[in-house]
Amino acid sequence: MRRWKTERSETLFDSSLFRLDRQHLEFEGDRRQALVLDAPCWVNVIPILPDGRVILVRQWRFGIAEPTLEIPGGMVDPGEDEAAAAARELLEETGHRATGWRRIGEVHPNPAFINNRCGTWVATGLERVGEPLGDGEEEIELETAPLAEIPGLIARGEITHALVIAAFYYHDLGQHDLGQR
Repeated sequence: MRRWKTERSETLFDSSLFRLDRQHLEFEGDRRQALVLDAPCWVNVIPILPDGRVILVRQWRFGIAEPTLEIPGGMVDPGEDEAAAAARELLEETGHRATGWRRIGEVHPNPAFINNRCGTWVATGLERVGEPLGDGEEEIELETAPLAEIPGLIARGEITHALVIAAFYYHDLGQHDLGQR
């Protein structure tokens, strides 16, 4: 497998969400170009209440022009570590804080053209400390579902966000590995 080297890169578009670069690549005299979205890393949080219900977030998604059912999550801000971002997103989107945190996995959202990663955290020991505030641009409604019902929500197409499905996959792997169900 050839390991392409970036000879140079030019920015085609820059925003707070991502930067679009055209990379000029080379490998042993062969050349090609690739478009790459340079995006901040993301986090997802599976918030589990003491009774085993998961706090879910329903919010409008402009890309598909309809609401989706998800877990809290978002971008890691510049200079912020992933654990702090997970705690911030949980508070912003649900009004909860957690005393227990566990990182359970990481995925590349789409390595074909995006260079970031998304880490998944499980939050337990939840305490409601306020109302969901969002980031000023989000429209959020909270719902809960028993953890055991999440696979059915995915199977019925009620949860379709790929990163959320990956998060629950990692959670299920951890439960399976621990012999818990």
